[in-house]
Amino acid sequence: MPEVPSPAEGEVTRAKPYPAAASEGRSRNMRANRRTDTKPEVTLRKELHRLGYRYRKDLPIVLEGVRVRPDIVFTKRKVAVFVDGCFWHVCPEHGRHPTSNEWYWTPKLRRNMSRDQLVTEALIDAGWRVVRIWEHVPLRDAVSAVEAAIS
Repeated sequence: MPEVPSPAEGEVTRAKPYPAAASEGRSRNMRANRRTDTKPEVTLRKELHRLGYRYRKDLPIVLEGVRVRPDIVFTKRKVAVFVDGCFWHVCPEHGRHPTSNEWYWTPKLRRNMSRDQLVTEALIDAGWRVVRIWEHVPLRDAVSAVEAAIS
């Protein structure tokens, strides 16, 4: 890991260093990434709503030692749905290894994968059904997976 210079007096520091953006365009692109309301998530929610399903979105669930925020939650049926992005969650089909700033991205993506596994196990241990859908899954298949879990 590259050495991080000491902060100037009065300067706020972050716990982990962030790599400098390769360009202003890349910086804008990364700032535009959303935690909630991604296109695949919104598309799935709209279709589920159109079919008559009612749900909560981005609902915090506090379990023993773990705080979880599924994208879609069916509270009465205890079903948590996550729509995972291929890059951020390292899709085995479409995920790719970053070629620049590997020192930053590789551990970050590994932490995402570990957190996904931890969250899934915690929810299952608490009696929840968990549905994880990759962003590239066709809408019809995604809806079928959710319907199977809630029925």
